[in-house]
Amino acid sequence: MKELNISEYSVEYVKDPFGIIAGKRYEFILDLTIEEDDELFSPQGVYARVIFGVEDTGSRIVKYDLVERTTDRYLEFDLDEEELQELEAFCRAHYTEAE
Repeated sequence: MKELNISEYSVEYVKDPFGIIAGKRYEFILDLTIEEDDELFSPQGVYARVIFGVEDTGSRIVKYDLVERTTDRYLEFDLDEEELQELEAFCRAHYTEAE
């Protein structure tokens, strides 16, 4: 993937009623627009499910999965470092929308 093209997204605060997790966690669902010549392309569409953690020491992507839209099948691809940085910057800019 050359550049992350996020067409739609949602973000929700993940409640931790037992206080097991340090900081706060947010779940993002990001619809990705992917060009047909990209190995990640699927005619059904692809979205990223991202768990984003925010603590006093900073914020980071805890986990992410790439998923085929209509089948909810996990795709065995990893984003490259530049794409991960772009994804992290997007989450950092938007996680407060869940509060």
